Amino acid sequence: MVSRHNLSHAFEIKGGDFGKAGCVSLEIKEILRDLGIDPAIVRRAAIAAYEAEMNVVMYAESGKVVLRLNPKVIRITLEDQGPGIHDIEMAMQEGYTTATDQMREMGFGAGMGLPNIKKNADRFELKSKVGKGTSYNIIIHLNPEGGT
Repeated sequence: MVSRHNLSHAFEIKGGDFGKAGCVSLEIKEILRDLGIDPAIVRRAAIAAYEAEMNVVMYAESGKVVLRLNPKVIRITLEDQGPGIHDIEMAMQEGYTTATDQMREMGFGAGMGLPNIKKNADRFELKSKVGKGTSYNIIIHLNPEGGT
């Protein structure tokens, strides 16, 4: 199970690098699995991390993901340098997408990214500033009863 010590690991994401898309979320999945985290929780964290990572690859110039873990929670934070989200409420709706035709041809842009993050997180905070970038704060409790 998780050690009593806190873990923190940072990852860089390059926007537009579809060849490496998914690598950060895979590393996060492996770290959590190697620590003996419940597979169902690992799956939720990996899905949330993947969706956030793909938003950086698809829309931003770059981003930084930080995985933090303590005996109670997994926290995945991401900050990107990108165009920002004009209408967060609309972006949170299933099926809403601003993906280009090229992105859709590659199989991305179904409009499920942000809703999937919300669905897999116990707490999800999203902030965005148009022209500056977007930040994500994803929290997943290690104890099913919750608690921070």
